[in-house]
Amino acid sequence: MNRDGVRKSIWQEEIKSFPPAFNFETEYDVAIIGGGITGISTAYELQKRGKKCVVIEASNIGFGTTGGTTAHINNFLDTTYSEAIKKYGLEDAKLLFQSANEAIGIIEKNISDNHIDCDYEKKTGQLFALDDQQARQLDDMVEGAEKVGCKMLPASDISYPFPFVKAVEIPGQAQFHPIKYITALCQSFLNAGGTIVENCFCKNHSEENEWVVISTSRGIIRAKKLVYATHIPPGISMLHFTNAPYRSYAIAFTLKDLNYPLEPGYDLMDPYHYYRVQEVNGEILLIAGGEDHKTGHSDDTGVCFTNLENYVRQYFDVDVVKYSWSSQYYEPADGLPYIGKMSGSSSVFTATGFRGNGMIFGTLASKIISELILTGNSKYARLFSPSRITPIAGFTEFVKENITVATDFIKDKLFMEKISSLTEIAEGEGKVVKYEGDSYAIYKEKGGRLHLLKSTCPHAKCEVRWNSAEISWDCPCHGSRFSVNGKVLNTPSVTDLIKIREKDIE
Repeated sequence: MNRDGVRKSIWQEEIKSFPPAFNFETEYDVAIIGGGITGISTAYELQKRGKKCVVIEASNIGFGTTGGTTAHINNFLDTTYSEAIKKYGLEDAKLLFQSANEAIGIIEKNISDNHIDCDYEKKTGQLFALDDQQARQLDDMVEGAEKVGCKMLPASDISYPFPFVKAVEIPGQAQFHPIKYITALCQSFLNAGGTIVENCFCKNHSEENEWVVISTSRGIIRAKKLVYATHIPPGISMLHFTNAPYRSYAIAFTLKDLNYPLEPGYDLMDPYHYYRVQEVNGEILLIAGGEDHKTGHSDDTGVCFTNLENYVRQYFDVDVVKYSWSSQYYEPADGLPYIGKMSGSSSVFTATGFRGNGMIFGTLASKIISELILTGNSKYARLFSPSRITPIAGFTEFVKENITVATDFIKDKLFMEKISSLTEIAEGEGKVVKYEGDSYAIYKEKGGRLHLLKSTCPHAKCEVRWNSAEISWDCPCHGSRFSVNGKVLNTPSVTDLIKIREKDIE
């Protein structure tokens, strides 16, 4: 089955389809939009607690970021505990650490309760500084971790062939096969009476008395509660201004010398690199990730793969590149995700802004949202509330990202390349151009076939940009992504790019 890019991820062979068994006249307690770790974990949790649930997935289960993660399970997070203490205070930083540990516990319990074979392994992580500046950063991280109870132990050696200055070991980490995990949870959800509807695109919703009425590509679905587990919710809300879309790149290699590191590893470069091993079809592979950048903000996304591969080859005896893929995540302005009830609604919930910790926060979301639906409260509700006021500590990032959005909006419209003929587009090339007064997103296949689209993203009217690595059109403002045929790959847009016939612009 597919995921939201043309490049195949290491997990993709395990993506399965679920047989449709759905009656649109049925009414549900909870409808969950999105079939990744957030949506499936939440649906499973609510169904086993007696709620009648339906999962609505625009494509297939695992289509989005869960099919493109590198599946690190960590109790130390992209927002360090030192940063959390400065922004939120010590008690909330301790609560953040507790939430990460609880998410790991939920994953382990789900695996145990459902006898899931998903290559789950407990690991000791290795975090290493490659220069003196990173060493000072590592010292600060260790100091914050100690205050909240996260163990970071000095290490004199690491499993990686990097010339490091300082390193620590962090016990209590883990890894697994994310698609095997959520596929098994899907089956348990179905066995408990849940419903999954794939290839069903959610267009919008309305709240009518006690019901949420959900308009989809296959009909109307009615539920008492709605959960958007779609990476970021559709529409335009404050969440689209407090979260910035980023892409990260991953490559899976075989090594000639078979000297695979046993522990997951992380450096402190900006953007940082991250590593782990995974067995696929009886073959051990080293997964390396990094080269992160804001979505739509790389002149050549293919270079990101080249840079990552070249960096790994400097230090490892690389044999063959088996897989290479990229994936999307969202950076919250103040460092913490937004999980809970959407502002202004009594019945609609969301989970977004996970940074690089999607497996942890996607799982934690299942606990928080389930508790809010079942009891009206969660001990983590305040810390992760989507309605929270952005702290002063996150204000600078909030302003910076939104200035970038405004700049992109104006710059792309003012300085769009003009062409006089469609023959100016080379084979294999994608461009946004102005032609006879209108703007178009044009991709020419090898062989000369043209794909013509209006270039304006329907979400907030920004201009899309070409992603040569994933053969997609990406919006630099809020992260909507589209196929060469204009089909939505990633929200927040719920509307495809407009297709244009070549003869209509000749």
